[in-house]
Amino acid sequence: MTTAQLPKLDPTMKGRDFLSLHDFSRDEIFYFIDLARQLKALQKDRIPHPYLAGKTLGMIFTKSSTRTRVSFEVGMYQLGGNALFLSSADIQLGRGEPIKDTARVLSRYVDGIMIRTFAHSDVVELAQYADIPVINGLTDLLHPCQVLADLMTIVEYKGKTDGLKMTFIGDGNNMAHELMFGGAKAGMDVVICTPEAYRPEPEIVRIATEDAKAHGGSITLMSDPVAASKDADVLYTDVWASMGQEGEAQERAQAFQGFMIDGTIMKAAHPKAIVLHCLPAHRGEEITDEVIEGPQSAVFDEAENRLHAQKAIMASVM
Repeated sequence: MTTAQLPKLDPTMKGRDFLSLHDFSRDEIFYFIDLARQLKALQKDRIPHPYLAGKTLGMIFTKSSTRTRVSFEVGMYQLGGNALFLSSADIQLGRGEPIKDTARVLSRYVDGIMIRTFAHSDVVELAQYADIPVINGLTDLLHPCQVLADLMTIVEYKGKTDGLKMTFIGDGNNMAHELMFGGAKAGMDVVICTPEAYRPEPEIVRIATEDAKAHGGSITLMSDPVAASKDADVLYTDVWASMGQEGEAQERAQAFQGFMIDGTIMKAAHPKAIVLHCLPAHRGEEITDEVIEGPQSAVFDEAENRLHAQKAIMASVM
């Protein structure tokens, strides 16, 4: 295969920021998924696809990471480009330089920025002042790259997303928020099951509910994990205390008793349900070792798909 025969990129994506799946139409989300699957096949066959030859991605991290850093860095290499790791300890952003100054300076050095940080408002400001695409690698509010990989994994296993029931059990956090946004556009029935005190942001629930109605899906909030899991096609969970919430770990461990994906939850779900987890997993807390290592776990295919989904994003917007 020559470069001219590689999958075509959508020219309307060039230069766009990737801050949330809510910013993209259903067709655009499935464009990313389809491209990601094609890039995955090319990589499996060791067919070069240097869409970003000579280009550089600046990667800003104020939160540590395994999958985000490795997948973006390897992805840029496979696309023919380079990635620069920029921790808050290494750049002036960590010493008080305004975000808008960092955005304008990096725009003159690199071709795209990926940022993994705490406040979503920081990512929005970075995108506002940057002249190059900004990709949200995670904030406390949203995690779009992860959910794009999740939807890709669901398509691989189920062949579709429309009409499927996806139940998320745990904290109403960034994963719950983005799963609602992504699942709504994908026509899924999304159930978010949390303790009452840990429900997702009401405004995100409202927006996602409107999106879901427009695409034949639904958003439901519940607090009974077994009832929420009934006939689910996809079961999803995340850690109970995310990065920055370590001081609440003991309190959360008590609040989330009974919110573990275990054998009881698996029996309630559809017999062919798949299990997803964005990782890292605290086995014995939000999920049992038997489930994550079991035959219905798609967790490590899901983790691999971070690489391919993000390559689709980078190739398209950069």
